[in-house]
Amino acid sequence: MSLKERFDPAERSLYGPGAEKSLTHALIAAARQPMAVLDRSFRVTAANRSYYQLFPASALTAPGRPFCEPRASNWSTFVLQTLSDVVDCNLLADDIEVDIDVPGTGMRRMLLNARKVADHDNPDDAVAVGLTDVTDLRLAERLKSDAAAEQATLMQEAHHRIANSLQIIASILWLKARSVASEETRMHLRDVHKRLILVAAVQRQLCSAGMQDEVEFGPYMAHLCTGLAHSMTDGDGRILILSSSSSGKIKADDAISFGLIVTELVLNAIKHGFPDGRRGTIAVSFDTHGADWRLAVSDNGIGYAREAVTAHTGLGTDIVEALARHLKARVEIAEGGIGSLTAIIHDESVP
Repeated sequence: MSLKERFDPAERSLYGPGAEKSLTHALIAAARQPMAVLDRSFRVTAANRSYYQLFPASALTAPGRPFCEPRASNWSTFVLQTLSDVVDCNLLADDIEVDIDVPGTGMRRMLLNARKVADHDNPDDAVAVGLTDVTDLRLAERLKSDAAAEQATLMQEAHHRIANSLQIIASILWLKARSVASEETRMHLRDVHKRLILVAAVQRQLCSAGMQDEVEFGPYMAHLCTGLAHSMTDGDGRILILSSSSSGKIKADDAISFGLIVTELVLNAIKHGFPDGRRGTIAVSFDTHGADWRLAVSDNGIGYAREAVTAHTGLGTDIVEALARHLKARVEIAEGGIGSLTAIIHDESVP
């Protein structure tokens, strides 16, 4: 069927007088979204097929009928004031969200766009209005948001359960360590017990930081260091654990690795740097420069010589090196001097 055969001359009346010669009316008629042209009283002077399909009750009597004649209370005041601003102040109305009670359909969420019209062929025309139905889109967005929130809640609950389970396992190991006869076995069990307690602490700190895709490193590490100070030093103030950070975020998936690295290094500093009840300070710092970052744990304890660094290949060192590789970073240990310094460095320029 040709266009000429498909065109119904009776439909010309829907587009208002002058529709054949007005560029504005022609553009309105050609648009696929519901569009209408209004006069200064906000009565329809012309509209397209999509508009009348949306509001069929107005099709027989328009043009000349008030714009949509909606029943929603917020429409008559807010939208009419918006249209007045468009006409009187020559403002642009872009994607104004409104709820319209569509006859036979119910309440729909619409985006309203409006522009002032200057049409010499139709001097009564004042404003062109377009409507886009986004009801289904907003519903999909809300469902997606609800699903993401539910997933975050479940993930947080899972992390809490993991932390609780680690705590229970650590308690069992502690009881077992007290009952074994071998001092060497007891020492190993206590070492594993302490690490499980620290992993559980890292897990809890990650939960308190929130289960987003990224977490702010500064608050996350500050809370962790506070927890480490209480759990490792009995909160007696003998050893202070301080943290500092330039503004920066880390991936939530990497936060546990950072937390475990800091935990191991702080544990090592307390164990080797402050014997015989010595007092001192452990500092955790994190600095970022674009994609590069440097995590450092230092102390003002007794330090250790080069030979001690080379010989120190225990479980804690293996854990730190493995976690650093996971973060695509390298480990650097300062040699000699007062105190100790271990840095984990990620440099994009280094393969």
